[in-house]
Amino acid sequence: MSGHTTELVVFILLFLLVSGMGFVAARWRRPNDLASLNEWGLGGRSFGSWITWFLIGGDLYTAYTFVAVPALVFSSGALGFYALPYTVVVYPLVFLVLARMWSVSHVHGFVTPADFVRARFGSPTLALVIAITGLVATMPYIALQLVGIEAVLKAMGITGHLPIIIAFAILAAYTYQSGLRAPALIAFVKDALIYIVILAAVIYIPAKLGGWDSIFDAAKAKFDASPNAADGVILNANNQLQYITLAFGSALALFLYPHSLTGVLASKNRNVIKRNMSALPAYSLVLGLIALLGFMAIAAGTKPVTADGKTDTNTIVPVLFAQMFPDWFTGVAYAAIGIGALVPAAIMSIAAANLFTRNIYREYLNKNATDAQEANVSKLVSLVVKVGAVLCILLLDPQFSIDLQLIGGVIILQTLPSVGLGLYTRWFHKGGLIAGWAAGLGAGMWMLYLIPNPANGKQHFGGSAFGLANLGFDTKMTIYAGFLALGVNLIVAAVGTLIFRAAKVADGKDATARNDYFADEGDPEVKDLDLTGSH
Repeated sequence: MSGHTTELVVFILLFLLVSGMGFVAARWRRPNDLASLNEWGLGGRSFGSWITWFLIGGDLYTAYTFVAVPALVFSSGALGFYALPYTVVVYPLVFLVLARMWSVSHVHGFVTPADFVRARFGSPTLALVIAITGLVATMPYIALQLVGIEAVLKAMGITGHLPIIIAFAILAAYTYQSGLRAPALIAFVKDALIYIVILAAVIYIPAKLGGWDSIFDAAKAKFDASPNAADGVILNANNQLQYITLAFGSALALFLYPHSLTGVLASKNRNVIKRNMSALPAYSLVLGLIALLGFMAIAAGTKPVTADGKTDTNTIVPVLFAQMFPDWFTGVAYAAIGIGALVPAAIMSIAAANLFTRNIYREYLNKNATDAQEANVSKLVSLVVKVGAVLCILLLDPQFSIDLQLIGGVIILQTLPSVGLGLYTRWFHKGGLIAGWAAGLGAGMWMLYLIPNPANGKQHFGGSAFGLANLGFDTKMTIYAGFLALGVNLIVAAVGTLIFRAAKVADGKDATARNDYFADEGDPEVKDLDLTGSH
């Protein structure tokens, strides 16, 4: 900590400021009663355009943005820029899918994607596997946020897990008290800090390093000297397929995450979502600038923090900031990263807790749960989920924090046939969907297991770039494991559906799926969406 006093003071002050806002948020736009999932977990479904823009932006652009993407660019070069086409492609998909999901959820009172699946396919079992998948996939994503805070602390010379536990406890406390209103309010500060820091970085740092020509020349020299065939300042034959499938697969995965849906369902109407899907790509411009920090670190000769003989690539951006900025502004930049982790971690834990409450607790443990009971269970589970996220860090211990998000992406993609395609067709049989989910998840885990990471000597779970040589092809090309796993899922689901149909196995029909409950109430988006159990 020696020599980092100013940064630490600024970081702590800003961290305490937003933590205070998190507790105050319980009284912001306060309803008569917070004791329901609609209020605690979805902010009363009342957020307008500005709040939703900051909330969803804070939800989707996380510590992953600030820490993992530049770290990947620093290590691998052009491949790390997959995040740009990914965030460009995702908004038309979100526009199509989540606006429709909002309408359906608004009419029928759904809180989670598994709620929709339960009604759409009349299958508690299918809803259960979707809920469990969402919970498991969200854990490493929350862990990624904690990795972001840890990277900042390491750059300030603070080691050990105690500071993370303290930050985690504060996050848990204000999330428990204020629910979704806390990250919604904090998101304003988070986004303001991020824009200030990034605009300063892309102007100030290149000027100190001799301009962009010098930065790209230094990056090219580094990757030209690298023995790794998959890196470089431009894509090559070995990584182009990985780049394309990773960008598209990640875009498909993003709107399937429970926290993405939580931010959208908090909107007060469909027009809010449409306006936001048009405006949110503005964040992608900032994302491109953030990614370039990886190249700046190469030009600046930045070395990541090394502790106990292990080099932590996640610290490359915090160390770059300390190297280039005055101490006080470095503290502001560190706070931007730390707060950038708090907002999405809060939303993710709320979304995961809602999944447990609605699709496990209410379905299997207490069918007659009151609104207050549901809210209390969600509050408690949101604490448990954060503990699970910490365990992800301790047990998985990835070299690159981006691995956590990529593993989660492979898992959550397996819900696409039930959640995404289910919004537009009920052709799939519930048995086929369950079989496809199991096959896709199994294939995904098998592929992830086979992927090594030579940088740290890992033999398994070293990333998401699956070598086609594992399938018998004579090539060094790689492909995103989640993309192949989703293909397996869809094929098995389709074949399984045909088999179940041929065998005349009854599809799911729920006794509660009655026409009066599933009336469309004049909403054009759900007039053609049959939730009555018929095909």
